[in-house]
Amino acid sequence: MKLLLFRHGLTAANEAHLYCGKTDLPLTDRGREALRSLRASGGLPSLEGFRVLTSGARRCRETLLELYGPVPFEVEPGLREMDFGDFEMRGYEELKNDPAYLAWIAGDNEANVAPGGESGNQMRERVLAALDRLLADARPAALFTHGGPIAAIMQALFPEAHKTRYQWQPAAGRGYAVDTESGRYEGI
Repeated sequence: MKLLLFRHGLTAANEAHLYCGKTDLPLTDRGREALRSLRASGGLPSLEGFRVLTSGARRCRETLLELYGPVPFEVEPGLREMDFGDFEMRGYEELKNDPAYLAWIAGDNEANVAPGGESGNQMRERVLAALDRLLADARPAALFTHGGPIAAIMQALFPEAHKTRYQWQPAAGRGYAVDTESGRYEGI
């Protein structure tokens, strides 16, 4: 099966280095312009024959629109970003003296649960359940989603790469073209 994995464009939370999972932010003007430049470069893969899905987040829908125009799509909630709970829309500078935050970032960063949110492992389980549904369908799929879910998918498909969630996260508006049959991928 062929997969196209796109991370949404820049939001105000990205630009301010804030944790943003469930907050439904739009793209910034800078984010839209970067996506328009990417589209104008002509290097994007065709979506012809692909089932197109988003996490349902506004930033993902707007990324699809900026890159490909008005394309029909489905929503797969399992592709949403990690729930950062009490740390949502807050950044390191604000949280660096918060004992709950310090406990969350210490130790096993995948297992630690954000208070009121979820862990990296919980997010990965949710995302991989959604991926299993897509793989069972067998149609090529283009996913407009978030950095965390993309990293979870790439870690699962390419464990031999020994990359962390943070190493797999593509830049805003970028992602991966994956062929699960050949076990190959390339950056978009």
